Amino acid sequence: MEKPLEVLVGELLIKHGLKLAAAESCTGGLIGHRLTNVAGSSRYYLGSVTAYANEAKVRLLGVGMETLEKYGAVSSETVIEMANGIRKALEADIVISVSGIAGPGGGTPEKPVGTVWIGLSTPQGVFSWHYRWTGDRLSVKEQTAQAALSIIVEYLQKENE
Repeated sequence: MEKPLEVLVGELLIKHGLKLAAAESCTGGLIGHRLTNVAGSSRYYLGSVTAYANEAKVRLLGVGMETLEKYGAVSSETVIEMANGIRKALEADIVISVSGIAGPGGGTPEKPVGTVWIGLSTPQGVFSWHYRWTGDRLSVKEQTAQAALSIIVEYLQKENE
């Protein structure tokens, strides 16, 4: 049986001696929840900020109001600023950040329900990915958390090559 992604994340972080943090919006803390379901996760997981409202993104993560006004909360630019903000605040080695529209409302023609951006801040740089999930609110949150954990695993496995 395959290991859950949150277990693999922990094993890889320990192997590389790295600390992880998260900045979550649309997942509402689900990534942190999954990571902390693993016993001993305090060895590698520093914590997260669930910044759901734009005001929290600005105050707690240092996202620029100009960024939110120009690109919106659900954008590459915002998840990159979220990731950089929490990385600095918690002095993490790597950070995952997520922002999206889980639904059922809130979507627009340009950014329909299910639109999600995931950011990753690492010593090698900052990256972002765009997704369009289908399904209900809980499904969008779960797909986003799963993708975020997958991104961390892929990054850490590449570091081993």
